Amino acid sequence: MGASQTSFQEAADIEIPLNSNMPNAQQKLMANLKPKAEKLSKTKKIIWILMAVVTLAILVIAGYFIKNLIEKHYYYCTRSAKFIPLAKSCDGNIDCFDGEDEAYCTSEFKANGTFPVRLISAASVLQVFNGKTWRTVCNDDWTAQHTETACKQLGYTKSPTSKNVDVSTLQYPLITGPFAAVRSESGSTPVHQAATDRSVCRTGSVVSLKCSDCGEVNHVDRIVGGVDANIESYPWQVSLQNGGHRCGGSLVSSRWIVTAAHCFNSNKEVSRWTVMSGETYITSFGTFSVDMIIIHDQYDKDKNDYDLAMMRLSSPISMGDNRKPVCLPPKDLPLPDKAPVVVTGWGLLREYGKIATRLQMANIEMISRNTCSGIYGSLISQRMICAGILKGGVDSCQGDSGGPLVYLSSSSQWNLVGVVSWGDGCARENRPGVYSNVDDMLNWIYEVIEKNQ
Repeated sequence: MGASQTSFQEAADIEIPLNSNMPNAQQKLMANLKPKAEKLSKTKKIIWILMAVVTLAILVIAGYFIKNLIEKHYYYCTRSAKFIPLAKSCDGNIDCFDGEDEAYCTSEFKANGTFPVRLISAASVLQVFNGKTWRTVCNDDWTAQHTETACKQLGYTKSPTSKNVDVSTLQYPLITGPFAAVRSESGSTPVHQAATDRSVCRTGSVVSLKCSDCGEVNHVDRIVGGVDANIESYPWQVSLQNGGHRCGGSLVSSRWIVTAAHCFNSNKEVSRWTVMSGETYITSFGTFSVDMIIIHDQYDKDKNDYDLAMMRLSSPISMGDNRKPVCLPPKDLPLPDKAPVVVTGWGLLREYGKIATRLQMANIEMISRNTCSGIYGSLISQRMICAGILKGGVDSCQGDSGGPLVYLSSSSQWNLVGVVSWGDGCARENRPGVYSNVDDMLNWIYEVIEKNQ
């Protein structure tokens, strides 16, 4: 009886299917191993994906640095598919097919004669040139249309206004004339063409213009020896970049920047330059492209004379609290010895030091031409002015080049009176900074803007 029971039990075991709902130990083991295998497979996939992402990131970063390294030393001729040393680009000799290496370079501009319209003195009185002499424009028959026309000639189209100034309040020699007046119906005619000579003004007053809301800021923060500043206090300050910050510059309109010619001594290819605007801290993101760089035709890089250039943005930029133009000064704006001025930039924090990452400002003083010439001798030309602190400690420095030296006028507008040019070291005693004299080159600036609208 025991044997038959055993056989029956074996038969019963054989008849139990492998997928029985009553799993044995082997089935339990396989069931436990399956999710572990799936988990291991998923982990491997994640590792492979992460490795691929990291590898791709490394390749992208390496490619970026290799590209920058190549662009730093070579120019690529797209039509002939070859590289040439960067020094051969914009050197005056054609090295690429069709001369593409010489097509988009800095250019020189020569002012042809005298720009026929200007503002003069602290009162911003309007004058026109009749081919022989400057004449102050009377308020006789002056209209709002004349105001728009005159300001447009000076490169401004936004918010132009005019006011009357009594002749009796003018300083010599303006008070003695000569004068000119326009016809009331000639509002759209260039004012120098619409003006006729006058010995006196019938109304006893002359025209003063405010052509834009330039040089105005909501608040002002009160370089080497300088202090941290916010861009909202100096919203015309820009950074000119070519593989990083190279120079400063000043917005004088929504499309034009005034800077120093020496910034382009070895970087003449226009497409390599971009402009950072509206930022307190240096960044290379969100920069604006440039389509023209114009050098003063009399610039002498050995003597640093006529050290002035203008840069045109590819398209106008929008204005706001962190981006506004500085005023070009009226001709003969009084700047006496020790007049307070401000210099700003992202240059070296001290001689042989590090470039500032945050905008810096320094309060300094105008230094008389006699004192400046006594220090630097014949190196100082009429196109240069000096500013600083003679005891040292505060100055502009390398990296500030091309940046603004500004003066707050009696009308509470900041005027661009100088452009950072050169000096003997940084913040040394009795070695003030030397700046390009904007007043002496206003004629050139206005003509550049007019001819390249």
